[in-house]
Amino acid sequence: MSNKADTEVSHGPATTRLRSRMAWRHLAVPMLLGALIGAPAMATAQPALEPLGIAMEGWPYPFPVRFHEFALEGETVRQAYMDLAPTGPANGRTALLLHGRNFPASYWEGVMRKLAAAGYRVIATDQIGFGRSSKPDVHFTFDMYARNTAALLDALNIGEVDVVGHSLGGMLAVRFTRTYPKRVRKLVLEAPVGLEDYRQTVPAVTDQFLYDREYALSAAAYRSFLRDTYSLSLPAEAVEPFVVLRERLKLSGEYPRWVRSFVQTYQMIHDQPVVHEYPLVRTPTLFIMGANDHNAPGKPYTTPELGAGMGFNADNARRIAGTMPNAKVVVFEGVGHMPHMERPAEFGDAMLAFLTRD
Repeated sequence: MSNKADTEVSHGPATTRLRSRMAWRHLAVPMLLGALIGAPAMATAQPALEPLGIAMEGWPYPFPVRFHEFALEGETVRQAYMDLAPTGPANGRTALLLHGRNFPASYWEGVMRKLAAAGYRVIATDQIGFGRSSKPDVHFTFDMYARNTAALLDALNIGEVDVVGHSLGGMLAVRFTRTYPKRVRKLVLEAPVGLEDYRQTVPAVTDQFLYDREYALSAAAYRSFLRDTYSLSLPAEAVEPFVVLRERLKLSGEYPRWVRSFVQTYQMIHDQPVVHEYPLVRTPTLFIMGANDHNAPGKPYTTPELGAGMGFNADNARRIAGTMPNAKVVVFEGVGHMPHMERPAEFGDAMLAFLTRD
């Protein structure tokens, strides 16, 4: 094993609009995009958005959704997951996909198909508080999520996995690997947050402060957040389904409970750093980063001086990988916070080349 990170930089072509449309065909929202994007009003009235319950029943997932039921702090909860069998010759391995904070597990469709075609069984789960899983009023921690994930794998009789974690899911992937090192064969971290200790630069903020901001967030503001904070190279029609999803959740009678749950996940990111644990991860690890990704949770809440030093994520990944016994970094130029959607073919190739290499 090397004691320094190997770094590769990809200069592949930008994702085509056609490929993005194909990847998102299950989330199409015809007739609504123009109104939500801000296009001029059409002569005929546009249909109103339908409310969507915070358990997201009726929101399309690419594969059947199942549930693992268990007790959590005295509440009975259900954790949603998709379990995709290999579509190519089975290799006897299982891949576990861990989603980011602003996304349901359904956004993994392209990655799931790629892994299944390569012979993997693929598990993609919504963590508690996200997607189709329960939204209990409990204190969220990465340790809790790691235990829940291990319990799900136990229920499915799965021992060892290859883990792919995006954004917040990258932080969870690190904690899961540290907690259960013998269960993780290889680790892929896609644009993980938590490459800094945000407590050093961002002051603590109250739940009420965060609740008020999230509750008042408009469609336009959320669209700008996804496009600008994440530096996405995606076309508008690939971003819009996330905006539509949030707008429909806002129409639910349980939306206040959803917001309380969402606030807890920000506090978890801020208060529970994992950056100090990377040197202790001995599992072979691949960072897949976007060169344009400068996402830094909490940056709007700090001073301009401190904020100016935050979010150099590709550089942080290179530095951190250099402290690990067996880590490598791939950086995609012209890409932001979502490489698996912005550059799906290149992401899939880099992921599989790493996972299948002995």
